[in-house]
Amino acid sequence: AVSDVDIVIEAVFENMDLKKEIFAKLDAACKPGCILATNTSTLDVDEIAACTSRPQDVIGLHFFSPANVMRLLEEVRGKETAHDVIATCMALAKRIGKVPVMVGVCHGFVGNRMLHAYFNQAFALLYEGAQPQDVDGALYAYGMAMGPFAMSDLAGLDVSWRIRQETGQKSPIADRICEMGRFGQKTGGGYYDYKEGSRTPVPNAEVAQIIEEEGIRKHNHRREIGSEEIVDRTMLALVNEGAKILEEGIALRASDIDVVYVYGYAFPVYHGGPMFWADLMGLDKVLAKIKGFHAAGYGDEVWTPAPLIERLVAEGKSFQDHDKGA
Repeated sequence: AVSDVDIVIEAVFENMDLKKEIFAKLDAACKPGCILATNTSTLDVDEIAACTSRPQDVIGLHFFSPANVMRLLEEVRGKETAHDVIATCMALAKRIGKVPVMVGVCHGFVGNRMLHAYFNQAFALLYEGAQPQDVDGALYAYGMAMGPFAMSDLAGLDVSWRIRQETGQKSPIADRICEMGRFGQKTGGGYYDYKEGSRTPVPNAEVAQIIEEEGIRKHNHRREIGSEEIVDRTMLALVNEGAKILEEGIALRASDIDVVYVYGYAFPVYHGGPMFWADLMGLDKVLAKIKGFHAAGYGDEVWTPAPLIERLVAEGKSFQDHDKGA
């Protein structure tokens, strides 16, 4: 069936060994010049390509879920992906009504790598004093379609729980909620309760108690956290990680990052995307807040200022100036 097609898109679950097995079989079965694409959302496209005799024909085509609705398509160029393969896939994306963004290889590419920093801060806020409805409410008011915990309930908590179990990772709040059999909307409860036939999140007292207990266990106290801090902590985590991605060449332009977030993560279009929003705030103010969060000890990895932001501030420039090569 695949012997004479022009392109094959693999879409099995995120398991490197399985993907490599499939690509080795596709390499043997498909005609010369056939494009072999992977729908991986996080894995190394170069490692997948290396198990074939045609790494120049291998590319990542990361469709966003649900693929028949979401318009974003992250196109992941490997170190050996040929220019004609890139051009063909960019054109194909437009023919099928997608908005393509070319990105490079790293764990999570652009969208999911930045999302990790966003969730890092969302959980940190829970441990420090917030409840899920505080975080989600502030971000909904900012313009997000839903906050991180409502989004998690919609997606299901069990998948990430199984991954943590397999890798030995711990997330005390999330783990305890899953141990209660609360996996999100599909079980009638996760971070929130859901009445039968309803997707409206309702705060749960037991979940609130778990969050308070784990927060005190981690920090010995809890504090009031306002909406402004919630928005700054989560949005600037996106911006800082985005700047690192930009400097590494994983994204070609700051505006590409904005397109990823507007079309792939329902970032409010009237804010223009996280990088454009940072420009509107002023990168000098962005850098000052990032340094403040770093000094406050909210996570060295997330809040180590991106060198690109420091350089742009020193030169009095913006992300838009960087895109223009100014």
